[in-house]
Amino acid sequence: MKNKKYVKIIKVDPINFNLKSNLEKEAILNSYKIFLKTCNFDIQIIIQSSKENLDKNMENIRENLKRENKKYLEEIAKSYFDYIQKYNSIKNSSTKNFYIIISNENEDSEENIFQTLNEKYFKIKECLFRCGNQVQDFNSKKDVKEILNIFLNSRLFLK
Repeated sequence: MKNKKYVKIIKVDPINFNLKSNLEKEAILNSYKIFLKTCNFDIQIIIQSSKENLDKNMENIRENLKRENKKYLEEIAKSYFDYIQKYNSIKNSSTKNFYIIISNENEDSEENIFQTLNEKYFKIKECLFRCGNQVQDFNSKKDVKEILNIFLNSRLFLK
């Protein structure tokens, strides 16, 4: 970044905690506690939530129906569309993306800063993997700028 601050953004693909057994939930929570204790450095956890757009899925179903051209499938699809629209209006389906941002502001060499950030990344990755999460980092400046821009300009997206 401009102020000599280096950041690494990590995307966390969440697990569906609600589908886990009580024993699994307990193990996940214990692993998460270990994760929080292990991270003896500053982190930011950011959640990006966006309303799910189901139009494309519904259009794909309509196209498949045209190809099949079977009356009973049309009735099932209509029932399915009604259900999805009703469910989506009640629950307001959304997609959530989870990010962890780690930074380093040392006046050290770039090489040492990158090494420190990568060590933090692997520590986080290992801990979250124990919780059942998949983790990926963003290495390109373009990806980092895009994600930061979404969060910093989120008010623009809310209008």
